[in-house]
Amino acid sequence: MNGTGKTTSLAKVAHMLQQAKYSVVVAAADTFRAGAIEQLREHTNRLSLKLVAQNYNSDPAAVARDAVLYAKSHKTDVVLIDTAGRMQTSENLMQQIEKITKVVNPDLKIFVGDSLAGNDTVNQAREFYAHTKFHGSILTKSDADARGGAALSIVKVTSTPVMFVGVGQEYPDLKPFDKKLFLETVFGTLEGVDIKKNHLLMIRLKGLQMMKLQSIQICLIFLRQKMMMKLSN
Repeated sequence: MNGTGKTTSLAKVAHMLQQAKYSVVVAAADTFRAGAIEQLREHTNRLSLKLVAQNYNSDPAAVARDAVLYAKSHKTDVVLIDTAGRMQTSENLMQQIEKITKVVNPDLKIFVGDSLAGNDTVNQAREFYAHTKFHGSILTKSDADARGGAALSIVKVTSTPVMFVGVGQEYPDLKPFDKKLFLETVFGTLEGVDIKKNHLLMIRLKGLQMMKLQSIQICLIFLRQKMMMKLSN
């Protein structure tokens, strides 16, 4: 979606990969939004990365294919493809991303959503997942999201993990999703809850170590524990 921080998030991922000593090439496959290629070029210049781009209104799938061919010929480790932000109701743009997927067959597809957009972000994730089965999400502006409910809802409707959260504007401000911090943000701390005596809760917490959050039962169990504690006081 436009305005969610998609291009900046891609630049943050590129920086993270650079820090891990991977070589990266970036594809400017957003040929729809005015200024998109220039914005991405600014990021790649700052990070000293190769940018593969064509003119506006070019076929985004062709740009993505060129980037993959460049990576193969130059033995580059990772290709990052920046696609156009699109409304989930725009059928043409949704078909466009399906075409990109068919042409380059990416190893990983990531949905970028705005933490502050609430149900709109969840609806976008649901619709996007119906068109292209993405593997996980990045939630931007998480530093301004007091509750973090979008993360739980997106995982619930797509059965995919939240992989990273954006917590600022700088390149290092992309952090792996922290399940413990998330639970404490939404429900408070685990202090006073006897996990050892609640085997189901313990099993659910172990499952969260894989960042899947496949079931909302963990939240219901935790809420019930907190409510029982309050009633007993």
